[in-house]
Amino acid sequence: MRRSVLKEVGLIKKQAKASSIFESLFGEKSFFDIEYKYPCEYIAKYWEQYKKSAFANTKNTNSLNGTIFEYIIQTLFIRENLLPLYIQAKVAFVPNVEYDSILYSKEIGPIAFSMKTSLRERYKQADLEAIALKYVHRKARCFLLTLSEEEYATTKKKIADGDIIGLDKVILCTSPEMNQLIFDLKQRTYALSEQVEIVSGTHITSERINRHVTNSQ
Repeated sequence: MRRSVLKEVGLIKKQAKASSIFESLFGEKSFFDIEYKYPCEYIAKYWEQYKKSAFANTKNTNSLNGTIFEYIIQTLFIRENLLPLYIQAKVAFVPNVEYDSILYSKEIGPIAFSMKTSLRERYKQADLEAIALKYVHRKARCFLLTLSEEEYATTKKKIADGDIIGLDKVILCTSPEMNQLIFDLKQRTYALSEQVEIVSGTHITSERINRHVTNSQ
């Protein structure tokens, strides 16, 4: 049975259809073996290889496309040593939202990524999720990553016009803009997020009261 590099690095918990397809795209090569000069080249190589495969035209293509795209971006982050990387991440005090990926920077806190092969109206969901994150973490940054050139241009204009207020940028992943994003991300320092204490301050416990009563008797 073929070893799963995605599982070994912690990107998946167990092998599934999408992960098996991703790991089969370049034969025996793992994503660590793929040569590239620029980040956008890595993304283009993997996406073109996937689109040429028989899997790209199977049932539930949209869902499969999305998952493969997420693996491409997440493995690129691993290759670029943008770690630790949170996958399918939830953030304290941001209910009912699961972010595709998050990097937690020491300088500004969470940097969230929403990954969509095509946008249509889904940019609205990404924008709402970005607003929710920034309501809790004011300095957070939120990026929408896509492969759709036409929808990228439309969404970029909406951000410039102020119609989208949560997302900082939409990035066309096969363009030099992706290279700049990776470069910018590398200028920050990343760590596991700190443990959140839900309530802090001076507190009185029943144990403390009981000790006082016992000592007073």
